Amino acid sequence: MELLIRSLESVNRVVCYIVRWATLLMVLIQFGIVLLRYVFGISFIKVDESVLYLHSAVFMLGAGYTLLVDDHVRVDIFYAKASAATRSLINIFGHLFLLIPSMTVILYWSWPSVRSSWRILEGAVNVGGIPASFLLKTLIPAFCLLLIVQSLACLLREALRLQDARRLHKAAP
Repeated sequence: MELLIRSLESVNRVVCYIVRWATLLMVLIQFGIVLLRYVFGISFIKVDESVLYLHSAVFMLGAGYTLLVDDHVRVDIFYAKASAATRSLINIFGHLFLLIPSMTVILYWSWPSVRSSWRILEGAVNVGGIPASFLLKTLIPAFCLLLIVQSLACLLREALRLQDARRLHKAAP
């Protein structure tokens, strides 16, 4: 079971390495844009738009890794004071009834638009921009799939934790 969990998690770990470099590239390009605009008085739409593409990729592709390292936003009213078993039950509920279904719905409803965009190789967002809107739209199903994969890994890990917590509870005198 642990091997399966690690295999699922490795998907988002690999994507994270790519996202890290994309983040650095985005910062460097943005620095170049500011330098070109305010020092030399010139700008290029494609360069400006590349920051938009990278920003979108960083957030959409980095969501699965954020879930992996448990850095997502959580309303922490009851969760912090709950026992380990209760936390696992809350997490299992969230993955089974909230995250996986919502990602499945978004994936289902976005797929026709993404497929159409690829079929016509949809062009630039702005006149003179990067002629690849289909790549931006592809981030939506990628986001959904990465979160579903990570959610499955989290779900399995929580099931193991819950099993361990119950085993410890039974063993306690």
